Amino acid sequence: MTAWTFLTLAIAMEIAATLCLKLSAGFTNWTWGGLSILLYSMCFWMLAPALKVLPVGVVYALWAGLGIIGASALGYLIFNERLMPAQYLFIGLILVGAVGLRLTSTA
Repeated sequence: MTAWTFLTLAIAMEIAATLCLKLSAGFTNWTWGGLSILLYSMCFWMLAPALKVLPVGVVYALWAGLGIIGASALGYLIFNERLMPAQYLFIGLILVGAVGLRLTSTA
């Protein structure tokens, strides 16, 4: 697999782990809490090979930024969480930055 594939998988695991953490209700539901811990662990296992090839700044910015976007979108769809218009604007700016980083990366 390529570094970009590992990074994509790490982002997906991080988003899924964050949603499970929400469902754990502060670890009062250990099924979801345990799943969140497992998914975060898998996320880091996927992130490590990407960091062998890609610059750490690019990897971390994409991982964190796309994680924010994915968690926000799924929070809206699954939990009916609404944000203020300005918050959507700033999340959009994160997306612009993430796309820009990907387009300017040569690895």
